[in-house]
Amino acid sequence: MNGMTAKISFAGVGKTFPVRGAATALTALEGIDLDISAGEFVVIVGPSGCGKSTLLDLLGGLSEPDAGRILLDGAPVDGPGRDRGIVFQQYALLPWRTALGNVEFGLEATGVPRAGRAARAEEYLELVGLAEFADRHPHELSGGMKQRVAIARSLAYDPDVLLMDEPFAALDAQTRESLQDELLRIWRRTGKTIVFITHGIDEAVYLGQRVAVLTSRPGRVKSVVGIDLPHREEADDVRSSPEFARYRHEIWALLHDEVTRAHELEKEALGA
Repeated sequence: MNGMTAKISFAGVGKTFPVRGAATALTALEGIDLDISAGEFVVIVGPSGCGKSTLLDLLGGLSEPDAGRILLDGAPVDGPGRDRGIVFQQYALLPWRTALGNVEFGLEATGVPRAGRAARAEEYLELVGLAEFADRHPHELSGGMKQRVAIARSLAYDPDVLLMDEPFAALDAQTRESLQDELLRIWRRTGKTIVFITHGIDEAVYLGQRVAVLTSRPGRVKSVVGIDLPHREEADDVRSSPEFARYRHEIWALLHDEVTRAHELEKEALGA
């Protein structure tokens, strides 16, 4: 695939950060090349500190690359935009607003007229299965429910691309699996392009059509693994299937060497 046909295209993307008291900057990402098709669900995995979140920040327009370029629909990403919605690990809900009010807030911020805001917010709360909790405040909701509200808020203003930075990492295993199924259902229903970051190999295999494995710092694309599994949430238990185990082992093997190398680099940096 080339940049002309990709929804999102990373071409030679690099990012460095100055380090206080150090002569040389920290290179977080280097030579990232990755194309993502419209409507695709791509998961990015890699060892801690490899630049996964930095990559998402660049795509979100929250920071700028020092090298290379990022194209969205063929145009350079030069800042945040309504075409991208972002869901973080922290729910970042407004505690004084109800679930409905939090979803409406995203619509207010993007200029949706007042008259249509409530109905649109209700529609997206229904999409994430929270219609009956519209009048609850965040402190009255579980962690999983809060994350559903955050997803509804990001989807309500209808971005083309949904960027998700470890959104389920803080949840218990049962809630996490439930929300994974919910997210796949929403993805199929809306046709959004999703770029999802996770530390979890099982989560990556379960969600992704393709899984991009990054190297230890500086992060580069080591390999992109295509995942061909039946409709996950419709299968009896796809996580215990031989195909799932094979994909899981392939990604684990790719990551294992990088995690080992990352630990060695940490020891060197600490003078151990």
